[in-house]
Amino acid sequence: MYPEKIYYEPAALEYDLGKILAAKYAHVPWIKIENHNKIDELRANPNTAFPQLKKYLIIGIRKTHKYVPNHKVSDYLVPYTSSGCSAMCLYCYLVCHYNKCSYLRLFVNREEMLKKLLKTAAASRDLTFEIGSNSDLVLENTITGNLAWTIEKFATGDRGFITFPTKFAQVAPLLGLEHKGRTIMRMSVNPQSIIHKVEIGTASLKNRIQAMNKMASAGYKVGLLIAPVILVEDWRTQYSRLIEQLADELSEQVKEQLFIEIIFMTYSFVHRAINSEAFPGSMELFDQELMTGRGRGKYCYRLPLRQQGEQFFRTEIAKKLDVPIIYVV
Repeated sequence: MYPEKIYYEPAALEYDLGKILAAKYAHVPWIKIENHNKIDELRANPNTAFPQLKKYLIIGIRKTHKYVPNHKVSDYLVPYTSSGCSAMCLYCYLVCHYNKCSYLRLFVNREEMLKKLLKTAAASRDLTFEIGSNSDLVLENTITGNLAWTIEKFATGDRGFITFPTKFAQVAPLLGLEHKGRTIMRMSVNPQSIIHKVEIGTASLKNRIQAMNKMASAGYKVGLLIAPVILVEDWRTQYSRLIEQLADELSEQVKEQLFIEIIFMTYSFVHRAINSEAFPGSMELFDQELMTGRGRGKYCYRLPLRQQGEQFFRTEIAKKLDVPIIYVV
């Protein structure tokens, strides 16, 4: 059963979405909190409790609405309707940032956020807004319906695009929407072995590919992230097979419009501490011989290896998929 408990700010129940969630989860224990950002009884848990914390849902009001410039696949990163996730990817950057506080948090003041989004889009040239940088909106949509609600509401404006990445495949509620081609879904993929061992609780590679095909068939723009690239012992073989599978199973409708982002894994001491205690026996993602320090407490692949990896992907994708790579980081 998910969620097992709900922690909530009382003022959240004054919003329409708060009332909907209160009725939907009336059978679940509800615990009052003062601030969704600081729940002391959860922060005090040991690392071994991390999987249990992922079973809780936090409901509050988003107070931060500042857009952050971004010059990769979008113009701005937009704080939106959720943060965190119920999945347990062993490298998740939200875990690094929030430590044990990466459980799914839902923000009920969606009308306020959408109003700013539509106003900003209308006042500018065709900008692209990343609305899923802090959560997985396809997953969140199974609880709130917020992504479907946003897609249709955003389509009522006359400018701009919204985009979001996902590792989930529950796209059925999105397929019949009036989106006017102004929503871009970007599916994150990895070899199935890595998904199984490292991206715990997410969709299989096959289901992710099928979701991309369905979205393209419904007229959506779709992109692909190979992310994060994890340089396991046989990484060349695994990623070569991944690219072959993408070439074989993605529809022509997807390939005609596809673009690719490639992101190499960044890891941290926080990940190592949590993973070693919360997931004993899990894959060790840190390799001292392959990685070097990057900022405070973070690790990335050493430059020569990173360059080898980039050349590998550029060669393999050109040979097997022949679609543009818009950036590699």
